[in-house]
Amino acid sequence: MSAAQIDEVVAAIADAVAAAEIESESERKSGGLTVDELTEAIVERVGSWAGDRVMPAFQDNWPRWRQAESVATSRGALCFGPGRGRRATYTSPRLWLPGFRPAPAEEALAALVRSYLHAYGPATAEQFGRWLGAPRAWSAQLFARLGDALQPVSFEGVEAWQNAGEASAEAAGEASAEAEVPSVRLVPYFDAYVIGCQPRATLFPGRAGERALTGGQAGNVPVLLIDGLVAGVWHQRRSGRRIAVTVEPFVTLTARQRRSLGDEVERVGQVLAGTGDLTLGTVSVGAHA
Repeated sequence: MSAAQIDEVVAAIADAVAAAEIESESERKSGGLTVDELTEAIVERVGSWAGDRVMPAFQDNWPRWRQAESVATSRGALCFGPGRGRRATYTSPRLWLPGFRPAPAEEALAALVRSYLHAYGPATAEQFGRWLGAPRAWSAQLFARLGDALQPVSFEGVEAWQNAGEASAEAAGEASAEAEVPSVRLVPYFDAYVIGCQPRATLFPGRAGERALTGGQAGNVPVLLIDGLVAGVWHQRRSGRRIAVTVEPFVTLTARQRRSLGDEVERVGQVLAGTGDLTLGTVSVGAHA
């Protein structure tokens, strides 16, 4: 899409979600458009070319306009709306938050870095860029511009950054060690922790890097976490109320870890309104496409 086409689509998106909200208020129903409804609205406004299914995604082709989806989001024209059953809808942040306006670029970027480091730091500029899908040089320049707002620290022998004034990674590690609370967790596809945490070699040690990363990308495989590190993969399959959970650990589980894993499987069953059933074995299902 050309820059002019992107601008045209973003304007059409903004107009479509605003019109949908006005209609929903008059009919006393929840606002928001499904992706199919939004596609139809955009095509009505800019022409059939926006709906041509030419964008390869998830073994399918999406409408052309979706190439501008991230641009519309970053410009404040689009966000998720209220769910409609199992289907997501889209609306405008201005309709969720009256008076909303996108922050100036530098202010928004600084806030994003601070939030990232608060959740995942210490981290390098390169790791931040990888998380954001941004060029390495751009990320390095952004960190440099933030100056005294960031504090350099040594993290596993690598110079990394954290927010100035926040507790050091060493202090957090000591507090965690003192607590001595073993942690066993089953986390699903695209979990924020496994996607955001770095360095990958530490988070995905040994065999975990081979089985739970796809081309270096995290999130495409549900994983077993033991004390914060990837120690296995898992998969669930439903049959009626039975949720069959197969876990393939890469380490030998202690009796305590096995009991905790059983608790996690029970929790998975509760979340899915069924009964979890644990099997330890090989997970043969491939990565999420």
